[in-house]
Amino acid sequence: MDITKDTIIGELVAEDYRMASIFKNNGIDFCCNGNRSIADASAKKNIDVASLLAKLEEVRNQNTGAQTDYHTWPLDLLADYIEKKHHRYVEQRSLELKAYLQKIAQVHGDRHPELVEVEELFKKSAGELAVHMKKEELMVFPRIRKLAQAKLQGTEVKASPMGNVDTSVKALMHDHDTQGETFRRIAELTDNYQMPADGCNTYRVSFAMLKEYEDDLHLHIHLENNILFPKAVAIEEEFLVTTGVG
Repeated sequence: MDITKDTIIGELVAEDYRMASIFKNNGIDFCCNGNRSIADASAKKNIDVASLLAKLEEVRNQNTGAQTDYHTWPLDLLADYIEKKHHRYVEQRSLELKAYLQKIAQVHGDRHPELVEVEELFKKSAGELAVHMKKEELMVFPRIRKLAQAKLQGTEVKASPMGNVDTSVKALMHDHDTQGETFRRIAELTDNYQMPADGCNTYRVSFAMLKEYEDDLHLHIHLENNILFPKAVAIEEEFLVTTGVG
């Protein structure tokens, strides 16, 4: 893929995930809002598009060894990977982070009242993600696995009584947008996870874990929004057309 001002951000990151760091460093959302062109995103952030394109090309030309090419993975493998890696990470880290954030809000909240809002936002986010992931694991991912196998084996899959994948993923992507907004607010409140001078070690650990959590969530959402979901919808559309199932 040539990199131009009209290149769609999500498609570029789907092809080469190294590009994500450039967008992240410039405050450009490549996961939830990855359907924008580089020009549109640059204009919104008042970034010189030529400079951004040059940085992207520089990264592309770097020989950093083999990169994980998620775009070539079978959809059932990608769904398994997301569930076993990213879903498990969210489940584990959410419990740890809730305890840490509660502690620093209690200890430092008088001097840093923003910590109280951060704790509340994270607790709400963790609860929403738990429900969201169960929807994927119990309803959407099984359907995607069936579609992937049908495509591979050339066999038919009956229409789902719960509706098409397209309808389900639209709701899931809306959830992703909500999470993106939540973490933009958390990053704003924490000055991009910069610890104040009077912060303790628990404060430091909490912010480091929170940043890691956000980074993992960005990759998690990117894999679904820009690779898994569009490909699943395309396979189902092809299936419905070729088999006449409605």
